Amino acid sequence: MAAQVLPPSQTAHSLLNSSLSYASSAQQHQPAPLQRTNHGSHIDPEMVDWLTPTSKDTPLSDIRARYSRDGYVWIKNVIPRSDVFDLREQYFQTLSPTGLLSPDTGPREGIFNSRLGPTAHQGLGATPQDSAMQNLDEIHASKEYQDFLRHPDLCDWVRRLTGWQREAVLKRGLLRHNVPEANAPAEFIMINGGGLMYLENSCELGERIEKRFEVQQEKEDMPKEERVSAFNRYMGELGHLSHNAETWAKGGGLGKRWLVANYEAGDVVFHSPWMIHASGQNSNKLGRIRLASDLRFYEEGAKLDQR
Repeated sequence: MAAQVLPPSQTAHSLLNSSLSYASSAQQHQPAPLQRTNHGSHIDPEMVDWLTPTSKDTPLSDIRARYSRDGYVWIKNVIPRSDVFDLREQYFQTLSPTGLLSPDTGPREGIFNSRLGPTAHQGLGATPQDSAMQNLDEIHASKEYQDFLRHPDLCDWVRRLTGWQREAVLKRGLLRHNVPEANAPAEFIMINGGGLMYLENSCELGERIEKRFEVQQEKEDMPKEERVSAFNRYMGELGHLSHNAETWAKGGGLGKRWLVANYEAGDVVFHSPWMIHASGQNSNKLGRIRLASDLRFYEEGAKLDQR
């Protein structure tokens, strides 16, 4: 579980995170599903609820109010589905030499080769194999992905939500894939594809945790190089707060619930850099690989925290 704490240096909106979902599943209004993270067992259903979707025709003042109140706004159908699936196809076509895809399926489908071990084909953000890094570097350097980062529909929504005249995206924007687990039980397969889940109303908590880290760093006179690292001694393994979403939410998370969603291709979740979030386990019965892009926007010219 990771808390993205890249605090703005000037205004409350000088940096904005967004997650672009490339997983396709129909939105359903029903009790929250059984949820499982990659590093834990099923989460107590009482600790899980739904994210609230927002349609594009919602008044802008209401959308901004939701973002300010909840720390996120999940906007439906921001980017045309065809544009999203074009990028999905390119991504898996580039990775196909690694054996990631199931034989006799196409890269646009992105079906995992179930004869392989999931841990051997992890994407960025986890521990990808060295043999796949050249392919991943090729994708991120491609003109298609760089153009996608400047997609006019996406950038238009960034400006509308923030009121900025001109936005910029941090160079660390990346694509992440999440393969299905081979032994995932069937009862929650149709709903959970490994998308992000958010700890409700956690911006204040995320900022408080970061401030506590800063105080500890000052007391120890920690070197600057370690202070700006997400992997310093006050963070868990790989920069996480915890590997058990349920126990952490009940303890350090103050009993707050995890919010989950049925994301569709073209949806965008804009969220505060203080919003605590984690990825779920991909349990798709068809073996569909989840693909999403993690981007960070800021107002051009703003002074940024160097982390």
